Amino acid sequence: MTPANLTITPRDRRFGRGHAAARHWLNGDPIATAFFNALSITFPRGEAYFVDSVRAFRDGVPDRLAGEIAAFIKQEVVHSREHLAFNRQVTDHGYDVSRLDADVAMVLDLAKRRPPIVSLAATMALEHFTAILAHELLSDPRHLEGADPEVAALWRWHAVEEIEHKGVAYDTWVHATRDWPRFRRWWVKSAMMLVVTRHFLHHRARGMIDLLRQDGVSGVRAWGGLLRYALVRPGIMRRVARPWLGYFLPGFHPWRVDDRALIALAETPYADARMDTALTAA
Repeated sequence: MTPANLTITPRDRRFGRGHAAARHWLNGDPIATAFFNALSITFPRGEAYFVDSVRAFRDGVPDRLAGEIAAFIKQEVVHSREHLAFNRQVTDHGYDVSRLDADVAMVLDLAKRRPPIVSLAATMALEHFTAILAHELLSDPRHLEGADPEVAALWRWHAVEEIEHKGVAYDTWVHATRDWPRFRRWWVKSAMMLVVTRHFLHHRARGMIDLLRQDGVSGVRAWGGLLRYALVRPGIMRRVARPWLGYFLPGFHPWRVDDRALIALAETPYADARMDTALTAA
C-alpha cells in the first residue's frame, strides 16, 4: 500500500530560536494553547520510544523499508529536538510541566516492560493517531488561525513529516508479524489501539486541565471549554473519529488515504497565502 514513489525527507529545521511567542500563542486562547502545549510535552519522550520500537525490528527488512526506517528515525530525532526547544518556551512562560512529563514517563516505563512486539504495536497505533491529527491540522487552516507564525510553522512542519512517514511503523509491523495468522495480527493491532486511545485521551486531557489550572481556568469552565474546543469548534478530535475507526477495518493501511497533496500545500513558498485563501473559502 505504501506508494512506490514515496520519498521520506528529513528536514533539519529549527524553530523559535531568538523568538519569544506569547504565553497564549494560539489566537490568545488559553484553551487552544493548552491543547497543543500538552501534546508537545509528550513528544520528546514519546518519539524516542517510537524510534526504539521500530529500530528493534529493522534487521532483515526489505531494502526499501530499511531506507524508510532510517529516514523515519532521522525525522523523529529532529522532532524531539524541536519540541524540546518549544517546551522550554512553555516553561519560560511559567508553566510547571513536571506532572505532564511524569505522566508520559510513567506510561512509557510500563510499556517498555512489555515484549518488543507490543511496543511496536503501540507505536503503530500512536503513529496512526498522529498522522490523522496531522492530516486534519493541514487540511483545515482554522486549527492554526491566529497562531504565532513561528509556532504555526513548527506544527505544520511536524505534521508534514508525520504524514510522510505514517506507514513506516505499520509496514515494520507487517514484516515482523508476517508468520502470524491474519486474525491474530488484526486482534492484537485493534486491541492495542483501544488501549492506546484510552491512555492518550485520559492523560492528554489531564495535562490540558493542569495547564489551564495554572492559567486560572478550572472546573466547569476548563472542562467545558476543552470539550467544546476538541469536539465542537474547531472540533479536531471529532473530525478525526472516522479515520480512527478505519484502523479497525480488515485490510487497513495508512496509505489507503494518499494525502501527499497536503505536504505540497504546506511546503509551497506561498503556503501562508494559500492557507488564508482556504480559510476564506471555508
